[in-house]
Amino acid sequence: MQTVKMYTTAVCPYCTRAKQILKAKGVEQIEEIRIDSDPQARAQMMEITQRRTVPQIFIGDTHVGGCDDLIALDGRGGLVPLLQS
Repeated sequence: MQTVKMYTTAVCPYCTRAKQILKAKGVEQIEEIRIDSDPQARAQMMEITQRRTVPQIFIGDTHVGGCDDLIALDGRGGLVPLLQS
């Protein structure tokens, strides 16, 4: 299974929902990078993704996007194959 990295904040319902979806698909470990307590991590996230919102989810080297993007990917049947690639 691919590694999963997620930029998050402490109180983010979309981050919580994204984690629930990923765990339901068998993801056991998510590397969380908290941008609310690390301004440098926030700047890095914005540089890499060109986005300001959380979560920003990476599966392997693929930037999935936010929670809505993750839900859409799953709805198209692309989440499980990406996790397993």
